[in-house]
Amino acid sequence: MSTSAASHLSPAYPERAAWGTAGKLRAWQAAALERYLTERPRDFLAVATPGAGKTTFALRVATELLDRGEVSRITIVAPTEHLKVQWAEAAARVGIRIDPGFTNAQGRHARDFDGIAVTYAGVASKPLLHRARTEAARSLVILDEVHHGGDALSWGDAVREAFEPATRRLALTGTPFRSDTAAIPFVRYEMDHEGVLRSAADFTYGYADALRDGVVRPVIFLSYGGTMRWRTKVGDELEARLGDAITKDLTKQAWRTALDPAGEWVPSVLRAADKRLTEVRRHVEDAGGLVIASDKTAARAYARQLRGITGEAPTVVLSDDAGASAKIEEYAAGSSRWMVAVRMVSEGVDVPRLCVGVYATSTSTPLFFAQAVGRFVRARRRGETASVFLPNVPLLLGHAGSMEVERDHALNKKRSEDEEGLWSEEDGLVARANATENASGELEGSFEALQSAAEFDHVLFDAQQFGLGGLPGSEDEEEYLGLPGLLEPDQVAEVLRDRQRKQVKRGGGRERAEALSAHRALAEQRKELNKLVSAYAQKKGQPHAIVHAELRRTCGGPELATATTEQVQARIDTIRQWFVGRR
Repeated sequence: MSTSAASHLSPAYPERAAWGTAGKLRAWQAAALERYLTERPRDFLAVATPGAGKTTFALRVATELLDRGEVSRITIVAPTEHLKVQWAEAAARVGIRIDPGFTNAQGRHARDFDGIAVTYAGVASKPLLHRARTEAARSLVILDEVHHGGDALSWGDAVREAFEPATRRLALTGTPFRSDTAAIPFVRYEMDHEGVLRSAADFTYGYADALRDGVVRPVIFLSYGGTMRWRTKVGDELEARLGDAITKDLTKQAWRTALDPAGEWVPSVLRAADKRLTEVRRHVEDAGGLVIASDKTAARAYARQLRGITGEAPTVVLSDDAGASAKIEEYAAGSSRWMVAVRMVSEGVDVPRLCVGVYATSTSTPLFFAQAVGRFVRARRRGETASVFLPNVPLLLGHAGSMEVERDHALNKKRSEDEEGLWSEEDGLVARANATENASGELEGSFEALQSAAEFDHVLFDAQQFGLGGLPGSEDEEEYLGLPGLLEPDQVAEVLRDRQRKQVKRGGGRERAEALSAHRALAEQRKELNKLVSAYAQKKGQPHAIVHAELRRTCGGPELATATTEQVQARIDTIRQWFVGRR
């Protein structure tokens, strides 16, 4: 800790002063604290990568302000009920008494406490109550994961209404800001050289910085593709491979098919992930794994599959489970292998022993992806690595490849096609589907997954690909799953390069690599045909499936997914003739 930061300590509260003089702050925390104490701002936004220690920094700020008498009350606003308890326990360790059980019905907290922890939803339901509490005493408001202030217009308005009178406001976030244009309360926006209003952080500590300092673990992404088959609402059976150059609609449907618990993709990936976890546990005995599911039905099914694979029942955490927090705490303190969760462990929840993850959800926003991966990066000792298994979906691989890129919240920037189009729409559909289940517990919809198979595709580390062309279940895949559990970041890169050299030397994957080149060329043909079919279907007012069926009847051959280059080209030539009326 810097000398200037230490000089601000007050002896008014011996317990808190002793904690402060222990010199336990990381370099970035000490630097951020020094800036805060020097500038003494009313509003301060700290952006620090998940696992860096935002809670410790915020509680140190709270300690300083309480000791100096600048505030006399603390209000912590967190996204979930579990995080309220987590904050209260962390605060207790540094001598700050926070009541996580406060309810709006109480109106006030017991005099034994220095303040309360509430959720954003709780504030939104009674903003005037919280405004009155804020006005009643000199208050520091800590807004944890402040981007939730933009989850809904009513939430943002409520947070602004409740905490506008606060003496100090400390906003924290560890993930990219939202991709929409809803202003987040108490965040400062500045115009950049392109005329875009962007959020301005008062202190930033990114993933690349934290990785260099050994504060977080390096992340190895293992991508799995495979062939998927499903039936559409009009009864057509389609087939596609995850990772092929197909349309976004087909990619989403193939992805959804992969995640269906009745198929083979999920259990195959779970078996691979459990092998990886076994290897990591050779070096890190209590290493744990987490499967992030889209909904509670899938979560329970994945848990049954894991029990069959490992012989051990995993911990299942559902957001509507009254005992969710207790389950997370029990898992965090234990040494069991797996936990399965729906969103509950995607943000802020601190389970440092999580080392292996399976991203088995169709949620695709950069915000959620960063939150999810953030559960695995908290370092406890040098050399720990994180391994996250992903569907071979270009959008997810793009998120994985840009982990070191800082993203600011832009209010007036035109969103990209992915941000405003099909992907964000899909996330909304999934959320609504999860909220409305039919009487049998099955998700309603017009989509039926028929068959799925998983294939190892490649390893992604530091935006570089390794292992392309490795066959599933081959020696190539086994070597990547068997990477040592303790490696420094530069050692990870070197070991991966060594694995790649061995693979090439023994000819591993060469045959498949040539096939990949051929199938990528075929995939481009399919993409061209799909565009022509889409345009023709719109022109004629017909469903795409009807046009595909007519092409198949006219030209012969199997369904598009298994058609040869010559057969696809024949259909392209035919539909072009249809456009000019030669039919």
